[in-house]
Amino acid sequence: MTGRGRAGPGRAGTSRAELVRPTLIDPVRTNLPAGHVWLRVADASWDDPLDPTWAMRLGGRWNPPGSFPVLYLNEDLETARAQIAGLLRRSPVNPEDLRDDAPFVLVLAVLPTRQRVADALSDVGVRELGLPVTYPFDRSGRVVERSVCQPIGVAVHDAALRGIWYRSAKIADGTRHELAWFPADDRSRPTTKGAPLSFRRWWGASDLDRIAPRPAQGRPPHL
Repeated sequence: MTGRGRAGPGRAGTSRAELVRPTLIDPVRTNLPAGHVWLRVADASWDDPLDPTWAMRLGGRWNPPGSFPVLYLNEDLETARAQIAGLLRRSPVNPEDLRDDAPFVLVLAVLPTRQRVADALSDVGVRELGLPVTYPFDRSGRVVERSVCQPIGVAVHDAALRGIWYRSAKIADGTRHELAWFPADDRSRPTTKGAPLSFRRWWGASDLDRIAPRPAQGRPPHL
């Protein structure tokens, strides 16, 4: 849940020349599924939860601070719920203890079409990025450090790919997925699907289709 989505920060920070890059990677390229609804866990107070410049300023798993805009997204509800568990990991509060009006909303977003990204889901994909096939864990069972992933993200960004689709470290068996999306430019924005969903509405849901806003009936499609 990197970033705050408030007024966009300036782009000052680490220069492109200063960014560390791995020596040898050959990303396996894959296309994101068109029309997929990606999920963003956000604080209800954020002005713009889909603002990628906050991750640029603060850094994230696949980008160092002061680098380039990135929007971190969850592929499904289970992964989104795991984000809350991660946020509360060092807190005496469990997710089940949160009240229905907890400030964690869920933003539904659809990305532009034809987004080609690096594959960090398959064993071949993670190996070609220079990561262990056990990713998101190393061979000792520890989560691979961000300091390992960030130079890889820089190299993928330099290759003009639109992000990294990767196994989530928030799920113990690594079977759930997240996306680090690299917008092509300032005009490239996700399309939100309805208003953010309140914590009460999304936390206990078993099926995104049941809680996602439905298109209005009886209207012609917008062309």
